[in-house]
Amino acid sequence: MLSRILRAIIVRVKNLPHSSVQKPRIWKYKLLSTAKHVQGKVRLHQPVLFLGPGRIVIGNNVNLGFRPSPYLYSGYIHIEARKTESVISIGDHCWINNNCALISEGGRIEIGAYSLLGTNIEIYDSDFHDLDPVKRKNGGTPSIAPVRVGKNVFIGSNVRVLKGVSIGNNSVIANGSVVVHSIPPNVIAGGNPARVLKPLQDDKP
Repeated sequence: MLSRILRAIIVRVKNLPHSSVQKPRIWKYKLLSTAKHVQGKVRLHQPVLFLGPGRIVIGNNVNLGFRPSPYLYSGYIHIEARKTESVISIGDHCWINNNCALISEGGRIEIGAYSLLGTNIEIYDSDFHDLDPVKRKNGGTPSIAPVRVGKNVFIGSNVRVLKGVSIGNNSVIANGSVVVHSIPPNVIAGGNPARVLKPLQDDKP
C-alpha cells in the first residue's frame, strides 16, 4: 500500500512542470474559443481553439494533442465550423495530434471512429476564395465539398486533405502528402498529389 502511494506521489511530482505550463495554456484557449455548439467531452493534452457558429460534434474517448510530440507547448489545435451550416464531427476513440487544423466553411468534415491523425495536419472542405481571378477581387463564391475520413484511418504528419476528398476505412496516408482525390479503403497512399501506393495486405507477413 505504501509503495503504491509513493509511486503516485512520484508520478505527480514528475508531471508538475508539464501541468504548470500546459494547464494555463489550455485555459487561455478555452477563454478565446467562441464556438457555441460543441457537443461531447474530450481529453485535452494541447490547447484547442474552438471557433465558429456551426456544430462541432465529438465522440467518446477522443484525445486532442499528444505528449511528447512536437509543438506540444508551442502550438495549438484549431477546429473551426465557420458558417452556421458547417459541421465537424470526430468519431469515438480518435486521437488527433498537436497543431492540427480542421476548418469547415459550409460543407462537412467527418472523421471516423478510431482514426489517428499526426502532427500539423490540415483538413479543409473549401477553397475559401473564388478561383476565378475577376470574381475573387469582389469576393466571389468558393468551391465547397464535404471531406470524409473513414474509420480506423491513419494519417501521417504534415498532410493536407482538401475539399471533396473521401478516405476509405483502414487506409494509411503517408507523411507530407497532399490529398486532392479520394482514396479507397485498405490501401497505403502518398505523394503530392496523393495516389495509391499499394494495398495494406502487402505489408502482412
